[in-house]
Amino acid sequence: MHKDVLIVEDEPAIRRLLVGALDRTGLTYAEASTAAEALLLAAVQPHPLVALLDLGLPDRDGLEIIPQLVEAGLAVIVLTARDATDEKVAALDLGADDFVTKPFDSAELLARIRSALRRKTGSRADPQRRVFEGGTIDREAHAVTIGGGAVALTPREFDLLWALCEKPGRVLTHRTLLETVWGVAHRDDVDYLRVAIRALRKKVEADPSRPKLIINEPGVGYRLAGSAPRVA
Repeated sequence: MHKDVLIVEDEPAIRRLLVGALDRTGLTYAEASTAAEALLLAAVQPHPLVALLDLGLPDRDGLEIIPQLVEAGLAVIVLTARDATDEKVAALDLGADDFVTKPFDSAELLARIRSALRRKTGSRADPQRRVFEGGTIDREAHAVTIGGGAVALTPREFDLLWALCEKPGRVLTHRTLLETVWGVAHRDDVDYLRVAIRALRKKVEADPSRPKLIINEPGVGYRLAGSAPRVA
């Protein structure tokens, strides 16, 4: 039987919290307390769509199984400690969709799960035109509109916005964005990214000093506000 969510958590108290939150939504779930169990459940067809993954598993480091879960077709949301910035970055670079910091708010967690589910069940096409909050971006025409008016972006700004639009709601690490937009040689040049984000916000945000569209995840990366890709 299909399950929406795979809970991978070895601490019974936290697992009960996760189960309680999911029970209130009607989402179905399977439970695993080890990495080995998680990989077995991920291999079951039809597999769960989203994995809630604790990194401190008894048999393996949770980071090690992220690529396998992603390859199996699951969106991975990592449950991590408040100050574990390096873990967050590593998890996202390995293919995780998102992270939730412990202690987590149930409402926030459920919102992240629903967002991941929408991404998994949304369009799998590779459209040339995307709609984001307040605007559109057309890759073929190399055009951006905000509120119905054309916005002139530099080629680098356009590529950066497109990269964010491809995975709305998902945190993209500094390294991922740098490799995508500037190339592997600039994967560590975070200052390039910060300057470009600042310039892009001035053109697409109503109030660049209080950005609502391009959201910063301190020490990790950026995400585009939104829950699922939309095609125009």
